[in-house]
Amino acid sequence: MDLYGELAWRGLVYDTTEGLPEILARERVTAYSGFDPTAPSLHVGHLLPILALARLQRFGHTPIALVGGGTGLIGDPSFKAAERALLSVEQVEENVAGIHAQLSRFLDFGQGSNAARLVNNADWLTRLGAIEFMRDVGKHFSVNAMMAKESVKRRIESAEGISYTEFSYPLLQSYDFLVLHDRFRCTLQLGGSDQWGNITAGMDLVRRTRGARVYGLVLPLLMTASGSKFGKTEAGSVWLDAHLTRPYEFYQFWLNTDDRDVVQHLKFFTFIEQDHITELERVTSTEPERRRAQRELAGAITRLVHGEEAVRLAEAATQALFSGDISAMSVRELLEVFPDVPSSSVSFSNEGWGIVELLASTGVTSSKGEATRLVRSGGVYVNGRRVGDEKHRLVPGDAVEGQLFVIRKGKRDNFLIRVTRD
Repeated sequence: MDLYGELAWRGLVYDTTEGLPEILARERVTAYSGFDPTAPSLHVGHLLPILALARLQRFGHTPIALVGGGTGLIGDPSFKAAERALLSVEQVEENVAGIHAQLSRFLDFGQGSNAARLVNNADWLTRLGAIEFMRDVGKHFSVNAMMAKESVKRRIESAEGISYTEFSYPLLQSYDFLVLHDRFRCTLQLGGSDQWGNITAGMDLVRRTRGARVYGLVLPLLMTASGSKFGKTEAGSVWLDAHLTRPYEFYQFWLNTDDRDVVQHLKFFTFIEQDHITELERVTSTEPERRRAQRELAGAITRLVHGEEAVRLAEAATQALFSGDISAMSVRELLEVFPDVPSSSVSFSNEGWGIVELLASTGVTSSKGEATRLVRSGGVYVNGRRVGDEKHRLVPGDAVEGQLFVIRKGKRDNFLIRVTRD
């Protein structure tokens, strides 16, 4: 199977220009996809174009990851309801540095014949003069044609309208394609389906100025089967940066994939082969309670983004929480699983602590009376085990590694209590 066939069976071809399948079958091409540095990290929605570049490289083609240090100063208006706030040069440069590091996890930037390239369009856009830009680029674009593009029409018809700054964005992105074609013989641009207008504009510019034929391929925009936007949780975006979305939370995001979405996600976001995905699809249909496809999905993507150790810790934590045996987990694992829950501390005591006094003094309950009622009703768990006697005492040996208690109040409320030694 060639690259186009691989992308097609995975459902990754939303639209493409004529002749691309034949070109990919008989030639080695150089292709690029752009990533605007609007945040300090990429998120899971970026995985689709990142992995498309990685698949391209695995089939012997050459990928270029373009970080938009220049276009990021403008902002893409494509299908945005309102103009984004302009970032400072310092913010963009800081974001670019973070994105550089993340892309290197997926693409081989070594010395091979099809080694990936990492480029920043600030290198040419920030040096481009206004007169030069209007003469050499702007004259090749019709304002009428630009205004007819669906993404621009929507903004023009909105209450806010569109500024000249954002209206010029397609010209800047088109110039990127021209520069990459000139410097690296790049003949293919990849992007989300919302980028179709920008991609075809770049193709037109290369054709008009160089007489060359180049191509475009757009990937589908993702929505979940429930109709929600992919990559969003109650806490916000799911980031690739471990400091913004912890590896355990990242793993859980994929583990919680709806049965209706899991096969598509396996095709889109992993390198798992077709025969095995077909088997996982069968198991999901016949034995959905096993959630085997979700476990393989979560493991494969977490391994790509955060490494093998992160997968091991996430799987161990998930199993321990499912079985209720929190005592089998390490302090490190528990802090990974419960990064944002309320925490407090108690001083080490050889005699230990009465459960009622402990709950009240650390703020788990508002009073000893509430603590007593909660324990008697069976609503208190310490390290996964129910405590039903209000006279029960915990000793240092009950704490995980002698350092930590995980208190669960009711069904959902968790608290961490650290044992400190003064």
